[in-house]
Amino acid sequence: MDDRQFRNAMGKFATGVNVIATEVNGEVHGMTANAFMSVSLDPKLIVISLKEDAKMLNKIKESNRFSVNILSSEQQEQSMIFAGQKKVEEKFEFDYLEGVPVVRDSLAQLSCEVYNEHVEGDHTLFIGKVTSLELQDGEPLIFNCGKYRGLKEMEKAII
Repeated sequence: MDDRQFRNAMGKFATGVNVIATEVNGEVHGMTANAFMSVSLDPKLIVISLKEDAKMLNKIKESNRFSVNILSSEQQEQSMIFAGQKKVEEKFEFDYLEGVPVVRDSLAQLSCEVYNEHVEGDHTLFIGKVTSLELQDGEPLIFNCGKYRGLKEMEKAII
């Protein structure tokens, strides 16, 4: 199998959309990601996966803290900004949760400390210990087959 075929197969798995954020020397850095999952309740651990050449990788190693922001169906623009798909004139304004930058109005904001890290293939898996979280009601932003989708759109596809 070639790389494109593998990517297409992985794209069949519908995922939520997250923005990962951290702060180094007073400068906030963010990136869109969908490689995220919960790992443990005790202790409360999550995992994110970053490609070895991602700029965010060294930023998280340096800060040892990051946030995971689970985006709502109304935050496609924010996802596109942090995926480098959309340019903005103004500087993006972050809120803070326990001193870690978070994306305002996300369905969930998780403040994390790096608990462990593992290099696997061409990615580093960061295990994050969740130190605080904030929740809001709403519908999640979903990514499937290379497109943004909402739950209602996914429900119609199933029926």
